[in-house]
Amino acid sequence: DLSDLKISSYLAGLIEGDGTIIVPNTERSAKGKINYPSIQIVFHLKDLPLALMIQKELKNGSLSRKKGVNAYILTINNFEGLLLLTSLINGNMRTPKIYALNNLIDWLNSKFKEINIPTKLLNNSSLNSNAWLSGFIEADGHFSVRTTTTSKYSRVECKFELTQRQIDHNGRNNLDFLEIIANFLLSSVKAIRVDKPKPEYRVRTTSLNGNLVLENYLNTFPLFGSKYLDYKDWIKVLDYFKLGTFKHKVNMEEVISIKSNMNDGRTVFTWDHLNKFYNLD
Repeated sequence: DLSDLKISSYLAGLIEGDGTIIVPNTERSAKGKINYPSIQIVFHLKDLPLALMIQKELKNGSLSRKKGVNAYILTINNFEGLLLLTSLINGNMRTPKIYALNNLIDWLNSKFKEINIPTKLLNNSSLNSNAWLSGFIEADGHFSVRTTTTSKYSRVECKFELTQRQIDHNGRNNLDFLEIIANFLLSSVKAIRVDKPKPEYRVRTTSLNGNLVLENYLNTFPLFGSKYLDYKDWIKVLDYFKLGTFKHKVNMEEVISIKSNMNDGRTVFTWDHLNKFYNLD
């Protein structure tokens, strides 16, 4: 049982945000090929160094470029890798993806009679107690700086947001765990895109105090992908608000400069922070 390591909760959050746990319904395909289960984690192209680091720590998995999409996929489908990753994330799950993990555990238990992996309940410990949320933010979080530059009302907003489908592809509602995240960030869950085929929920920070909760958390359980760089720029803007002396017009140029190099605008990437990535050994 490796569920108490820092990397364990981080990987659970990452997989619940941008991962898929696939368990075959039949032992063989229509053409007679053996079907194997797999755990897949999707990474944006710019997060290749993080994907390679996770592959290196797990000592398992193959990394492939996904055609037509700006993404790499880390696929773990060998028994050793599946047993290792299951042991890490079992007990750290907080979303309906726990059902897919439990299906995988049932499959592994039936395949290997000498093992007996327990299916653990949803983790309901405080979000502040482990790295799950940082893994989940790595997958689905967005650090946003908004600037309004009309001459009369120059405004800057510094917010963080998460969006998720309301109903996952298995028909399960994502509201419960999002409400826990929203409460943690002193915010609430809002239904958006309600007239679209796949309506979503959004959690967005709405106060300085909510942003400070997030800053304190991420100082303890840091990000490791390119979002870490966006977060550090976001903090530069947040620092103005923390001083209580923010002059929207006076500081606007610097904020616009910071914003222009965040998220999709980023062209320079440094990866020194990966030196502190969680060590499985």
